[in-house]
Amino acid sequence: MVIRKIIHVDMDAFYASVEQLDNPELKGLPVAVGGNAERGVIAAASYEARKFGVKSAMSSKMAARMCPDLIFVRPNFKRYKELSKHIHEIFHRYTDIIEPLALDEAYLDVTENKIGMPSATFIAQSIKTDIYNELNLVASAGVSYNKFLAKLASDQDKPNGLFVIQPGEGEDYMDHLPIERFFGVGKVTADKMRQMGIFRGKDLKKYSQEDLVKYFGKSGLFLYNVCRGVDDRSVKNDRQRKSLAAERTFSKDIFDSNSFRTVSKSILEETWRRYENQTRKGRSLSIKLKYSDFSQITRSSTLTKEILTFSQLEKMAQPLIENVLPLEKPVRLIGFQISGFTDESVVKQIELEF
Repeated sequence: MVIRKIIHVDMDAFYASVEQLDNPELKGLPVAVGGNAERGVIAAASYEARKFGVKSAMSSKMAARMCPDLIFVRPNFKRYKELSKHIHEIFHRYTDIIEPLALDEAYLDVTENKIGMPSATFIAQSIKTDIYNELNLVASAGVSYNKFLAKLASDQDKPNGLFVIQPGEGEDYMDHLPIERFFGVGKVTADKMRQMGIFRGKDLKKYSQEDLVKYFGKSGLFLYNVCRGVDDRSVKNDRQRKSLAAERTFSKDIFDSNSFRTVSKSILEETWRRYENQTRKGRSLSIKLKYSDFSQITRSSTLTKEILTFSQLEKMAQPLIENVLPLEKPVRLIGFQISGFTDESVVKQIELEF
């Protein structure tokens, strides 16, 4: 059995770091990308702002209260995409098996790589060095034998981190990991777990697969595996992608319609930011809601042609959002997914016809 070598690269405070790079007067200052002191949602925060508790997805008004000297900057996604493209060019020097998650992060499978290097750690350091030397930006990287552990590892020593979880170390690492650090476990789920006596990965292992599915639905099977260091998902490059999604789990359930619409728009914008970076285009949009009792619903809409603009996406999303209002019970998670991706060749033909 071949042991995979997977790297998760995550740019450190990417949007905010780009703004500090392009505007040297912002260097060393608390910067928030998106919103203003009165309204809006934070898209990214510099590490100087994070010291005050400012973070992405936080309301701008709350961020301004937490950090009175916070500097708000309008996002420049054209610039972020330009730099993201350069970062991916660096990735392709080492492997073509790349799964982008957003403009600022991606998985890379370097089990077999272009430079014939057996050490994934060496490749991860080389990528970090290339990004810094060529773009003057800092990335963190995690190296492991599966995707879940690689993503955890990239978050271990941020910023400018490089952390490795070797084969044979995964289960022990998960034993000691607080459940709050499990990706996909939000505040509500973490609270429920603590009430069940689950505080770390080793506590999850006391429950059978059937029990975890009973208490946490489909994610129960995933939790059963990852707490044992097991994750069989492969790194899927863009040509293999069948869908793309963005979702958010809230620290406090949402129940009023105005808040639901505001947050839904923010998540839709994040979905678009991930989608517009893709070569292939989709035709379907789905909204997913997970309620406070962990029940879940989805609603979908499909076009006869590809989604090419954010305006199209907004028009598709509007009836999906209104369809679930008024909310029948508090919501703990909202997500959007674009699917029905066409082949790259089909997209090119459509472009040529115009």
